[in-house]
Amino acid sequence: METKLDTPTVDFRKLEKSLRYHVWQAMDDFKMIENGDKVMVCLSGGKDSYTMLEILMHYEKYSDLDFEIVAVNLDQKQPGFPVEVLPNYLTEKGVNFEIIERDTYSIVKDKTPEGKSTCSLCSRLRRGTLYEKAAQLGCNKIALGHHREDIIETFFLNLFFAGKMEAMPPKYITDDSQFVVIRPLAYCKEEDIEAYSKLQNHPIIPCNLCGSQPNLQRQVIKGLLNNWEEKYPNRKSIIFNALKNVSPTHLLDPKLYDFVNLQSLIESETPAKGEDIEKYF
Repeated sequence: METKLDTPTVDFRKLEKSLRYHVWQAMDDFKMIENGDKVMVCLSGGKDSYTMLEILMHYEKYSDLDFEIVAVNLDQKQPGFPVEVLPNYLTEKGVNFEIIERDTYSIVKDKTPEGKSTCSLCSRLRRGTLYEKAAQLGCNKIALGHHREDIIETFFLNLFFAGKMEAMPPKYITDDSQFVVIRPLAYCKEEDIEAYSKLQNHPIIPCNLCGSQPNLQRQVIKGLLNNWEEKYPNRKSIIFNALKNVSPTHLLDPKLYDFVNLQSLIESETPAKGEDIEKYF
């Protein structure tokens, strides 16, 4: 199969196996899917969502779990959006799907001041529409295509610009407790997803909103991380592992650790006179 990759030596089977392994590992670590679930797989037409859908279809076929997936795309009525691409692709794949038609594009363009980011409003409108459709379809879980780099970048965005240590959780409950949102690609590298998507010749649909904003803070963070990775190889993996290895006692948030009552905690754990202290070591 002819591809556009600059590195034709990529082993497709090895790459696919690696991506599947990391998705299955995330599934197991966070119990993302359980028996009886109906999962709405959000498909944007980008490399991440195509990859997520195909690996979830494999997981549905070969895991021991009995669950159902339905692919859902939101047609936001962006000018020039190729409406036939996703229905053709999804029909060929034989997956159950729904296309939502909602002109959120015009709302975002009308409400966002010139030069300001469209992401916040666009995200809220898209999320609300998808939640509404998930309820109509009887889905209890929603799968999003965020990968390892998205999680790392979000952590640094919050650290540098919002003054908080927060990333993207691999699994969380929506504010109204109606749905569980999962990120099956949480352990997958963006470069692997990109290579896989190119090898699969996925019919990529660019976003005219996000793609037209070159100065987004996320792009700045992405460039910073890529520079670090180039200068210090494997830096992203180390950062990602740090997000899984948190020590609340060595941070400064009193909501995570009771610094105020630390002395009483010490006293409650001090062995009584004559008590065997070896168990404390």
